[in-house]
Amino acid sequence: MIQRLAPLLVQLTAFAALVAVWWGLSAGGIVDPFLLPPPWQVAQTLVGLVGRSDTWNDLGQTLSAVLASAAIAVPAGALIGFASAASPYWKEVLKPILYFPLSIPKSIFLPLFILAFGIGPTETIAFGTFSILFLMVVTAMAAVEAVTDDHRRVAHSYGATFRQTVRYVYLPSMMPVLLEGVRLSFIFGFTGVLVAEMYASRGGIGRSLASWGESFQVDMLLAGVIIVGVVAIAINEIVRFAERRAERWRV
Repeated sequence: MIQRLAPLLVQLTAFAALVAVWWGLSAGGIVDPFLLPPPWQVAQTLVGLVGRSDTWNDLGQTLSAVLASAAIAVPAGALIGFASAASPYWKEVLKPILYFPLSIPKSIFLPLFILAFGIGPTETIAFGTFSILFLMVVTAMAAVEAVTDDHRRVAHSYGATFRQTVRYVYLPSMMPVLLEGVRLSFIFGFTGVLVAEMYASRGGIGRSLASWGESFQVDMLLAGVIIVGVVAIAINEIVRFAERRAERWRV
């Protein structure tokens, strides 16, 4: 019990220390309160934001775009990655090409999406899908490599078809790695959608964050960042729960 609570206690202690430093910087006059409002002011603003319907509408629009992006990119990336890794030749050919988009910031491609799709939900979902796709492809390729040759040989020796081998050998071994990729994909997709909304959108929590920053409403901006952070942590923990359960499926 104590071992389970230890990480939580460390997290709460770190959070309390952060708030104390924040309070000291603001209340002590070390940082201008206009640039760093005191914690209680941000807390009051946060309560006000949570109670507003437009906040939930914006958050719902953002999460809908993230889910739509993941629904497109996760299965597509998993299939592309599996097909690429199944052939040693194509794996070596495609790996440098697939790692290239991962090595550069996705935001530099945003103007191309604005030109292609205009400003709106389609552009946001397309950019979110782009933010996830290559990560999922590379993850699926790594998941295929997690399948041992011994398991494949046993399946072939018993006359398993390709479909049976995929279902009973590949998927159980790949699932923990794939879920790790899904967890990271949601975070990447959430970030991609927020960036798209901040620079080219008529709604969403990202558009609100950009508006508050442009108008120097720092308390609103920090409260919005807290909301976004809580949502991101919740998404991460939900997928982590599924990931831990999938560990039992590994063959």
